[in-house]
Amino acid sequence: MTMSKSMPATGRETLVIKLGGSILYRLSPQFFMSLADLMKEYNAVIVHGGGPEITYMLNRLNIETTFINGQRKTTAKVLEVAEMMLKGKVNGHLTGTLNGHGLNAVGLCGYDADLLTASLIDRESLGLVGDIEEVNTALLTVLISEGYLPVIAPLALTKDGTKVNVNADLAAAAIAKAAGAEKLLYVTDVPGILHEGKLIPDTTAEEIEGLIADGVISGGMIPKVKSALSALSRHLKEVMITGGQQAIFKDGSILGTKIKGKGGVAAS
Repeated sequence: MTMSKSMPATGRETLVIKLGGSILYRLSPQFFMSLADLMKEYNAVIVHGGGPEITYMLNRLNIETTFINGQRKTTAKVLEVAEMMLKGKVNGHLTGTLNGHGLNAVGLCGYDADLLTASLIDRESLGLVGDIEEVNTALLTVLISEGYLPVIAPLALTKDGTKVNVNADLAAAAIAKAAGAEKLLYVTDVPGILHEGKLIPDTTAEEIEGLIADGVISGGMIPKVKSALSALSRHLKEVMITGGQQAIFKDGSILGTKIKGKGGVAAS
């Protein structure tokens, strides 16, 4: 995978925030207020999903949708609906809500100024689904330096101009890598990883494997945690899981569960 050069230093660390489709319409006022505080200390980029919205519209239009290894098989008809919902409805709603809280958001998708360039993963089995190859970090740098908050829908173009759907978790990880971000924050419908109702403040990849085996991590939390683990690399010091129905930043700290690489140190 080739990526654009990392964004130049601006005196503040860059943080990529991935908002899951299941929480987008249930973000609390506390979330937005704390996001404003977080942006005083970090450069932020938001990547959002929209799976529930896409599935809802596909069902209304009687268009079949299937998943293969967590990836939505994307035919031309499915892509048309995904584009309509992600770029139109979801991105517009989120950008408008952020601006309503004074956060100076700019809605984008990967088509804009070649923001995201992808290659097809496996057209025969997955259809029009891409893997990010390049990120136009120059565009993100310009926007951030002018005080804007980029809000990105996970659609991309191949080098020959073919439109593709991209898994939002993978898009967020690719953007974080290209932007030189040390942290990637997954905002979900839970405040983090919980054990007997209590938040686990930090853990490691090694410990998570045990928590899954013991049933502490189960159900819908498993894919969230696995996405976080797959994002850990030498470019990311840590991945965090937090909740969108609460404050995510308080007293200079990001709230939630911090996940580091095996052995409790940053992955290398």
